[in-house]
Amino acid sequence: MTLIKSISGIRGTIGGKVGTNLTPIDAVTFASAYGIWLKQQRNKEHYRVVVGRDARISGEMIQNLVMNTLVGLGIHVIDLGLSTTPTVEIAVPMEHADGGIILTASHNPKQWNALKLLNAKGEFLSGAEGAKILEIAESNSMIFSEVDNLGKITKNQAYIDLHIDAVLNLELVNKNAIEESGFKVVVDGVNSTGGIAIPLLLERLGVHVVKLYCEPNGHFPHNPEPLKEHLTDLSQAVVKEKADLGIVVDPDVDRLAFMDEHGDMFGEEYTLVACADYVLSKTPGNTVSNMSSTRALKDITEKHGGSYQASAVGEVNVVALMKETHAVIGGEGNGGIIYPESHYGRDALVGVALFLSLLAEKRMNVSALRASYPSYFMSKKKIELTPDLDVDAILKQMETKYAHETLTTIDGVKIDFANSWVHLRKSNTEPIIRVYTEAPTQQEADALADRIMGEIRSVS
Repeated sequence: MTLIKSISGIRGTIGGKVGTNLTPIDAVTFASAYGIWLKQQRNKEHYRVVVGRDARISGEMIQNLVMNTLVGLGIHVIDLGLSTTPTVEIAVPMEHADGGIILTASHNPKQWNALKLLNAKGEFLSGAEGAKILEIAESNSMIFSEVDNLGKITKNQAYIDLHIDAVLNLELVNKNAIEESGFKVVVDGVNSTGGIAIPLLLERLGVHVVKLYCEPNGHFPHNPEPLKEHLTDLSQAVVKEKADLGIVVDPDVDRLAFMDEHGDMFGEEYTLVACADYVLSKTPGNTVSNMSSTRALKDITEKHGGSYQASAVGEVNVVALMKETHAVIGGEGNGGIIYPESHYGRDALVGVALFLSLLAEKRMNVSALRASYPSYFMSKKKIELTPDLDVDAILKQMETKYAHETLTTIDGVKIDFANSWVHLRKSNTEPIIRVYTEAPTQQEADALADRIMGEIRSVS
């Protein structure tokens, strides 16, 4: 059981001891700190914050605590209820709000929840802004509004529909081609809000939808991280239904993965590769992903005449570099698509619409599309942290050991070999060291990861 405060927000497990878990008191403390930080940004009479949540079991409790804390600070709340992370992100500027909060622990299991914090643009806070909020939370000097100045809560459950409208209005979304293709798609909504939003979007695109785990009750039927080993039911359903593809999202719908017509994974890393291929074919330009993402994006970008750059891990870092390089698309290799024509946030709805547009225009099946891209294989492993592990010292030792290779140290240690790479970093969202590798074959990627993990254990 744990509480993690990082660039990705405040997340922890429900229940347990104050200060070491995400208890009601911790939720109120961090919501208060955010509200006070928000009021420090500009001097005005009324402040507004958009709040939404995924379907996890603790969501309603945490949302009510957070909303009423903001009310106690004199902040008006627009309550989206069950929503998605990208839906809240687009709602903030549409509502002319001062910020937003999403209650979700993304891919973490059901015992976790979190407060993801947004600025007035509907984008995640910077590291410096997050640090200021943590400082306010620890100061214990928060002042609340008097009775005549309390905020109000207004419900608005139209935003998933408004989000879908915005996606369908994107110039590159080829609605006619998708509808004419007559796609049949199985959707695994992991019993969260993707089970609401993704089928609605697909139906608007004229797609025949088969729903799997689309009841938003928060009882995740499998580990909610959209990885191959968790998706056997989806694989079987795609084959049984003779579907063109399968779609799976994480509980808050900012990560997206596809399955081909044979029930095989398209590859979470290749979600961004395919969407970028489509966007770059229409609007040439630059791309960005994080350092733990596949080299295939660089290959595709250069094929279209653009340049590729890698940022530190974390959506806020990807977005900052995208803005700096005027990237036309970017994201993360975990299936996160960031398309600035829509908004600067990972958005599975945008990813679905772009991917289906590509598939419809190319008139090929999903397995053939995957075979058309450069083939790399990744291994994503992790080492559980224990109190006696000195992560910084371990990373420094690995950096020294591989000083003769190409190294990048803006986020942990990335070692680039001639035909492969390994990225070692402490997770922002879990008490682990992530060990990501990529190589020309799965066997080489796994072997490299195992070798590096053995070396880490020998020096720890």
